[in-house]
Formats: sequence, structure tokens, C-alpha cells
Amino acid sequence: MAAWNSLYHAMNASDDKRPFSRATLRRILAFARPHRRQLITFLVLSTAAAVLAVATPVLAGRVVNAIVGGQAFEAVLELSLLIALIAIAEAGISMLTRWLSAQIGEGLILDLRTAVFDHIQRMPIAFFTRTRTGALVSRLNNDVIGAQRAFSDTLSGVVSNLVMLALTLVVMLRVSWQITLLALVILPIFVIPARRIGSKLAALEREAADYNATMSTQMTERFSAPGATLVKLFGRPARESAEFATRARRVRDIGVRTAMVQWIFVTALTLVSALALAVVYGLGGFYALRDQLDAGAVVAMALLLTRLYAPLTALASARLEVMTALVSFERVFEVLDLKPLIEDKPDAGSVPAGPVAVEFSNVHFAYPSADKVSLASLEEVAKLDTRGGVEVLHDVSFRAEPGQMVALVGSSGAGKSTIAQLIPRLYDVDSGSVELAGVDVRDISAESLRSTLGMVTQDGHLFHDSIRENLLLARPEATEDDLWDSLRRARLEELIRSLPDGLDTVVGERGYRLSGGERQRLTIARLLLAQPRVVILDEATAALDSTNEAAVQAALTEALSGRTAVVIAHRLSTIRAADQILVIEDGRIVEQGTHTTLLAAAGRYAELYRTQFDQPGASPTDAEVVTV
Repeated sequence: MAAWNSLYHAMNASDDKRPFSRATLRRILAFARPHRRQLITFLVLSTAAAVLAVATPVLAGRVVNAIVGGQAFEAVLELSLLIALIAIAEAGISMLTRWLSAQIGEGLILDLRTAVFDHIQRMPIAFFTRTRTGALVSRLNNDVIGAQRAFSDTLSGVVSNLVMLALTLVVMLRVSWQITLLALVILPIFVIPARRIGSKLAALEREAADYNATMSTQMTERFSAPGATLVKLFGRPARESAEFATRARRVRDIGVRTAMVQWIFVTALTLVSALALAVVYGLGGFYALRDQLDAGAVVAMALLLTRLYAPLTALASARLEVMTALVSFERVFEVLDLKPLIEDKPDAGSVPAGPVAVEFSNVHFAYPSADKVSLASLEEVAKLDTRGGVEVLHDVSFRAEPGQMVALVGSSGAGKSTIAQLIPRLYDVDSGSVELAGVDVRDISAESLRSTLGMVTQDGHLFHDSIRENLLLARPEATEDDLWDSLRRARLEELIRSLPDGLDTVVGERGYRLSGGERQRLTIARLLLAQPRVVILDEATAALDSTNEAAVQAALTEALSGRTAVVIAHRLSTIRAADQILVIEDGRIVEQGTHTTLLAAAGRYAELYRTQFDQPGASPTDAEVVTV
């Protein structure tokens, strides 16, 4: 525990406004626990290496005494061979410790990355709508690698240097306590700078990490197909380059400043140790000339002094390394400390077998404020927006019977998409309930919920992967025949078979190598492959032309057949076919009924209908857009 106590005191010595606590240390140890056997072996070998390093100067002193004393050559040879054996042992131990260090360090990177990745996946959609992607990627890459340095590099140095320091002091005091005390007079020079420089370097490291995260975000956004298109369309590549260069220059300046601070500190300590060596030679020579100390002892003291100040310098530098490494730990734990707003209950069940009804009962909902779902550093703002809690859904109640299609229409921002997102539990209601087959979605496991529901959104998102892999996301165990059947039903089979690589064709980032209609039909094929009992369509044909809409609408007919459906409508052909139409305005259901009854009521729905069709040449079969 001596090494960890050293780490803890080094952390608490910081002048930073956010000192590291014992709780932080315990969390670090929790990540180290799976590697404890390797760590113990590593520490034992590091201790053995420190003992061997102290033994060599003592033996060198004996060699000098043997030569000066005129002893037989065999005695000198034995000592020389012993020194050689120690050197070989040191080399072997060094190789083993290096291998263990790599094992522990890379294992820790794996554990940290997996923990952060899994935790982020559990975060609510509100987290992703606020967080910058590049900042998250930076936590998974730069900060995780920085955190593992505390184990793979610093820990070994702290342990071996502490052992070496203790052993060296004991041996030096036995040889000459006067010279040892004189050499230690300047010891405070090592301690005082370390306290100040550690805090300064930690602050620089944190600032550099923030700038690197910002650059990563800019690259992630601008190097995507839509981001690059936006920059080119608005003709701002020069400004983008200037913004990136400004951040990159700041990182460069911080790097130069950090390097110089470290160099000045280490050089000053090296100079002090050199001066101490001069003291040993001077005072030791004085004692030797007066026969109060033999020549071998002077040589041993000089060599031991390097073993004394080398670990002192390393330990002083270790404080700097610990501070910078623990900044990375702090940034990783900052993400892990964000509590997911939506989690499975311990006794979460499944959706009952058979047809599924969807029912909203007196639902009230407000989007969570930023401080509940995000971090200022991930949004790259000085302070999180604490506004929130403004109710956007007010007492919403309706029921979609098994096999029925319920359509939601209304003005933009009325709350239609919010209603759709509550069904798969992307958010939780504030009061009231959302039920599937009579079971509150909060009492259903995420796995059961995902297997019951299928959703198609307006943008039809696809991963930069093959058509096959994008389909298998819905049902990994699906066979080749299953894939082609879903493509046939989505009106895509002929197109995919005509491609040179067929199912192995890579669709590009977000599916940009496909047209809008093809991309949307592929997402419908994925839905058909999943075979959900409830389908949610969120403006699935809003961005399509008439030709593509007809193909997608045919695919949707297949997708909706025999399933309970909640559809955010923007085409009257979809609305007219609905068993029930809900008109949403300002988060409330203001009208409810079939197409015929709502037209007869001459209310808001009739107004939307007239807006679409009371135009020259318009007819109920036209692909005009309803105000939604």
C-alpha cells in the first residue's frame, strides 16, 4: 500500500480546486482488481529489480577495495562475475516487468473503454441530442489511454523507486552517515517545486484534453457526408480551417509549455544531484586521504548517490505524471457518474404473447433539463442550461386496439414525435402511463420491448456497413432466405440483386450511397425482418418524391399488415386508411375520429385537409404534404 499512499498524498498535495479524493482512489483500485495477480507479480519483480540496482554499487566498491588492497585476482574476478550475473538478472526482470506492464495497461484500456461504451449506450436519447459526438469519442480514446498510464508507467516507478530509495539510504548511512546527511541537506529542493508544478501541469493537461475533444468533434461532424456537403454548399472551408487551426495551435502551445515546465523541473533536479555528487567526491576524498574511509567506500557512495537522487527525481516527476494521468481518470469517471434516466426494473417482465394493444392513459411529459442528462464538457459550454421541465404533453389518452392503425396529425412541434418516442421508452412519462398489452412499459424489460416494437423514422438511418449487416441488426440469426424475403416485401430485391456485391454492398455513411427512397425501403426491410407486433412510423415518407413514395407506401402496406401501428401522418393516403386519427395541437388531443367523421366535424382536421386539397389541381391521391 505504500505506493498507493504515495499516489494519494501526491493527489492531495494539489492546489487544484478539485482535489482527488479517497473515493476516486477506490474507484481506480476497483478497475485494477481484475488484474491484481499480475499487479502483485509486477510489484514483486519491481522490488527485486530495485534490490539488485542497490547491490551493484556496493559490489563495485568492494572491487575497488580488492584492487587497492592487493587481493588475489580470483577475488576481483568473483566480484566481477557477480556484478555480471546481477546485470543479467536485471535485464531479465526488466523484460518481464515490461511485459506485465503492457498486459496491465492494455487490459485496463479494454476495461475502461468497455465500461464507458456500455454506460453511454444506456444513456437516454436526450443525452445524445445534447452531447457532441467528438467529445464522447475523445473520452473513449485520449482519456482512457491517459488514465492507464497511472498503472502501466507510474505505478511501477513509484514502487521500485520507493524500495530503491529506502535501501540506498540504509546502505549509505552504514557506509558514512556524515556524507549521507550532507547529501540530504538539499532534499527540500525536490519537494517544494513538485507541489506547485503538479497542479500547473494538471490544469494544462485538462485544457489540452478539452481542446482535443473540440477538434475531434469538429472532425467528426465536418468529415461526415452531410457535414462536408453543408460546408461546401455554404462555401466556408477557409473559416472551418481557421477555427480548427486556432484550436490546434492552442494544443501545440500547451504541449510546448508542458514540455518546457517538465524539462526545467527535471534539469534542475539533475543539476542538484550532480552538485551532491561533487560533495561526495570532495568530502569522501578528504576522509579517504585521512584514512577515515577507504577508496572503495568513496566509489560506492558516489554510485549509491546516483541510486538515491535518481529515485528522488523519478518520484518527484511521478507526481507530475500522476496528476496528468488522474485528470484522464477524472474525465472518464465524469461520464460514468452520469446516471441513466431509463433503466430496467430488477423484476422487469415481458410483453404478453399475442396481439398487442397500445394505450396512453393521462400522460403528462416534459423533456429533462440538461443538468440531468449531460455534462458541460461534453456539450463544450461553460455551464449547462438548467432550463427544463416545461410540459409538452398534457393529459394525453388514447388506445390503439390490436391490429389497428392510429394516425397522428397536427402542426409542427405539436408533440406527435414525442408521443411516438414514449412507446419504445426512449423517454419516460412524468405521470400517467404508456401500456403495451395492458403492461406499463416501465415494467417491461428493454429486450422484450425492442423485440415487440419496430420503428421507422424520416431519415432512415443506416450504418456505414454492408446491406447484410444493416439488415441483421434487426435479427442477427436471420438466414439468407429471410434477408431476401424482407427485401422482396420492401420492393428492393431486384435492385439489390443487380448490384455487383449484392447483400455485401457497402451503403456508405448513413446510407448515402443509396437514394432517399432506397434508403427508406431498406429500413422498412429491416423492420419486416424484425417481425415486430407493433410498428411506429414517424413521417416515414416525408422527404420522398411521388415515385419513391409509391414504392415506399407499398412496402409500408406489407409492414403494417396485421400489426398494431402508430403512424405520424403526412400523406392523406395514410391518414384516410387509419382506423383512428388523432389531431394533436400544443401537446393535447384536440380531435379524435375517422377521416370521414373528422371531415364532417369541420374542425382542425378539416382545416388541414382543405389546406392540402383546396389548391388548383389537387386531389386526394396527390402527394402533397399535410402541415405536421
